[in-house]
Amino acid sequence: LVDADRVASEVVLPGEPALAAVAGVFGQVILHEDGTLNRAKLGEIAFADSDKLRTLESILHPAIRTRMWEQMNRTKADEPGRLIVADIPLLYETNQQDLYGGVLVVYVPRQVQLARLLSRNPGLTREQALQRIEAQMDIERKKSLADWVIDNSGTITETERQVEAFWNELGRA
Repeated sequence: LVDADRVASEVVLPGEPALAAVAGVFGQVILHEDGTLNRAKLGEIAFADSDKLRTLESILHPAIRTRMWEQMNRTKADEPGRLIVADIPLLYETNQQDLYGGVLVVYVPRQVQLARLLSRNPGLTREQALQRIEAQMDIERKKSLADWVIDNSGTITETERQVEAFWNELGRA
């Protein structure tokens, strides 16, 4: 699994060129005193202004994409034939869907998406959470574009059954 969110956290660690670039554009206000990224402050700034969000994405997305492909290529070299899953929440928004052998969307209805985002990030207001969701392609559109869909709005057991069925389908392909 190559996780875009994890890689996004890595490329903004102190000493990384992407963090320096972000701080150069958005100012020292987005850094904690120890030089680490103040994600809450950066999110507050970027998600409130679509131009600033696009600027942030223009810095981060290439760095994230490069590091992800480095990881995937290393895995391909070390373990040929192994299934590599790239978890990319903004796959369609960044027009990367054609770079992969297929797209699996893990789906939940918008209201569940909002509730989970608020639960996972207790410091977000409802309005801030909606800004983040609205910055992405609508989940229903992603679902319609996907090669496979896993509905994650039910129980863990139901989701696990769908994952197992997906895995079995891949094994037969």
